[in-house]
Amino acid sequence: MIPLPLIILLLISQTFSEKVSLSYFLIATSGAPHLPEFVGVVMLNDMPVGYYDSNIRKAVAKQDWVESYLKEEPQHLKWYALQCLHHQQDFNADIFNLKGLFNQSGGVHILQRVSGCEVDYDTGKVTGFNRYGYNGEDFIWLDLETESWVAERKEAHASKVKWDDEKATITFMKLFYLNNCPRLLEKYMRHGGDFLLRKVLPRVSLLQKTPSSPVTCHATGFYPEGAEMFWRRAGEEVQQKLVEPWETLHNPDGTFQKSVTLNVSSIPDGEWEEYECVFKLEGADDAMVTKLDKAVIMTNFLDPGPPRSFSAAVAGIVVVLIILVAFAIILYRILRRQHNRNI
Repeated sequence: MIPLPLIILLLISQTFSEKVSLSYFLIATSGAPHLPEFVGVVMLNDMPVGYYDSNIRKAVAKQDWVESYLKEEPQHLKWYALQCLHHQQDFNADIFNLKGLFNQSGGVHILQRVSGCEVDYDTGKVTGFNRYGYNGEDFIWLDLETESWVAERKEAHASKVKWDDEKATITFMKLFYLNNCPRLLEKYMRHGGDFLLRKVLPRVSLLQKTPSSPVTCHATGFYPEGAEMFWRRAGEEVQQKLVEPWETLHNPDGTFQKSVTLNVSSIPDGEWEEYECVFKLEGADDAMVTKLDKAVIMTNFLDPGPPRSFSAAVAGIVVVLIILVAFAIILYRILRRQHNRNI
């Protein structure tokens, strides 16, 4: 177990999640003309800290507080840019080889890597990770305890055999993920800890495509990610058969959005006022309650223009996510799923 720097422990309040992670997302694409061939994103927990792509060919800060850190480390962005440029060359070759390995020619193909470290402030444990995905599926990952690679697909076996023999590389990775990465996380937390610890309530709206469609309660712009959202009637949570919860999604600015849909087709008009949408942010004292009221529902059936257009609002969100951090989100979900399964 690696002892944690005292300064981090002082920065972590009792209301904060017990785990903090620093993740590096690298994505190479082939056959996607409207996207960069290579993208690098640095994430502190779910917050984008830095960004690089092969079109702009430089690293840029994604949070205002990063500027204060750069005053201490003015070469930090240049270091990230050089690292990304190096990996860009390797990833372009790797994705070419993978297409041959899978006997693929045309179409869109994506090579993904997520690496970094996670610190558990309850136990003091530091966990390092490095895993690859190809076309949205797990491909191979590094087990730091056994110091060997684990092939998730038979096509990755040749890479496993080759990389297992590169003992010096594995030793370097282990040193970086278990020592250097937590130290860098500490520096980020000294400057961005207050921002990471913030709590931001969302904007909550009721959305409906047509008068007969389900009503969606949509909350966007909240932070941190942990939140409950449900429909209730007379103080009791509505049963699952009438409700469809949506997964929590990332916004480009590092906040989150979440929705829950209520099937109103079987609810008489006279009973609508009995239903409420409840949003409860993790760590917040009070819940946000929005009554089911036809007068406040935003619908493109009555007004197709923005900002009341449900379809336009959703389409706009999707486009922005795809352009900015869609690949990073894919990798983030791979990490969370596989990390929980294998650690």
